[in-house]
Amino acid sequence: MKPGGTHHDGGWGWMIVAGCFVVTICTRAVTRCVSIFFLEFQKHFARDYSGTAWIHSLVDCTTMLCAPLGSFIGSQLSCRITVILGGSLAAAGLVLSSFATSLEYLYLSMGILTGAGFALCYTPAIAMVGTYFRERKALAYGIAMSGGGIGTFILAPVVQLLIEYYSWRGALLILGGLVSNMCVCGALMRPLTVNKEDPSKTVLADVEFGYAVKPQDIKPSDLRGKTGQLESTKSMTPSCLFIHSLKEYRFLIKPEFMVLSASILFLAYGCSVPFVYLIPYALSRGISHQQAAFLMSILGIIDIVGNITFGWLTDIKCLKKYRSVSYMVAVGIEGLCCLFIPVLQSFYLLVPFSVLYGYFDGAYVALIPVVTSDVVGTPYISSALGVVYFLHAIPYLISPPIGGWLVDRTGSYTTAFVLSGFSLVCSSLLLSTVALLRWCRKTCRFTTNRVPKLDLWKSNQTSFYMASEEALKSVGTLPS
Repeated sequence: MKPGGTHHDGGWGWMIVAGCFVVTICTRAVTRCVSIFFLEFQKHFARDYSGTAWIHSLVDCTTMLCAPLGSFIGSQLSCRITVILGGSLAAAGLVLSSFATSLEYLYLSMGILTGAGFALCYTPAIAMVGTYFRERKALAYGIAMSGGGIGTFILAPVVQLLIEYYSWRGALLILGGLVSNMCVCGALMRPLTVNKEDPSKTVLADVEFGYAVKPQDIKPSDLRGKTGQLESTKSMTPSCLFIHSLKEYRFLIKPEFMVLSASILFLAYGCSVPFVYLIPYALSRGISHQQAAFLMSILGIIDIVGNITFGWLTDIKCLKKYRSVSYMVAVGIEGLCCLFIPVLQSFYLLVPFSVLYGYFDGAYVALIPVVTSDVVGTPYISSALGVVYFLHAIPYLISPPIGGWLVDRTGSYTTAFVLSGFSLVCSSLLLSTVALLRWCRKTCRFTTNRVPKLDLWKSNQTSFYMASEEALKSVGTLPS
């Protein structure tokens, strides 16, 4: 591929999608596969469910908690530098984890160090996809985010085999080598730079290698409000930099974004529990280790189908306005799947659960960046995604330990899965209720505006009211 091409919907943008695809394999898929180590850690360190679950919680929590940091560093330096730095940190954390002597050691090496590395890679890579695509944005995100599903499908059985052949220490060491490939992905993240004398002469610049290429159809309006690559912040005073940063986060006070944020808190609590406890639950039902790992593989491969099909469908012109509705439906069905999992007590009954949950999980993962972009606008997508993933942090931190505590107390996984499903359904209902209220208000306003404005006319004999020509046109009585 020629190293430049067009800025929007093609050219080098597909290389950005490929890089983001590998990043999601190395971040989301590896995080999901931590649950395969769950029983190994529990047996080796002789700890309970709640204590062992903190490892997965810390990885997820740190990844999301540091997401705004990844956005900030990416905007101030470049996405390329940020992703390379994050890949190095994540790989180092997994390699150090292979030498762990206690769960507390894993909390720091895998939970904090690897999680921070994932954060520096994940958000900037996703944001870069949004800057390179306009018309086919949902499809591009669907392909990029499908890396999590493909990675889970491949890695789940592979990690189980690695544990059997090399023990959990050898498996972590090999995963560290795999994750280091994110540094290569970072090299693909070519930044956008702007010519201040003539914004239309914006280029895709490889500052490190000293060449640049001009995209064919970039518009100055697409660059308005961007920071980092678009304008130098080195010469700014601290006060100016602070004010500039505040402008980057002005979307926080938008009512639509506030509602989305509240729903994400419920969503984040509910969606992490199945990935942590699906394999332990399957093993408790007498299912073999290989079959339990295969359930995670099924979930992963169907995740890909959800990513791509929902991305493609919501890019169709007549369906673009229903992206938010698609997102609500996906989250709601995920919740219903979790509510029914306690009655699924065999491998053949859990397979449909993996299929349905994986499909709609892939759908919502692909739609989160798209829905966020629709709410805040493309210029703020990097900062907004940082906040959105930051909001995942606390629920990701507390939900697996709460689930583990419930399992320890009740001796059953039922309560943990029901609470997870209830949280997902609440997330969908919150967005649906607000959308319904907004639609009712818009309908009432439209009905009110249908009454034409009357102007007073007077003559010598009488006075009468008559609708003006402009008012009749506004309600469709006269042709425009």
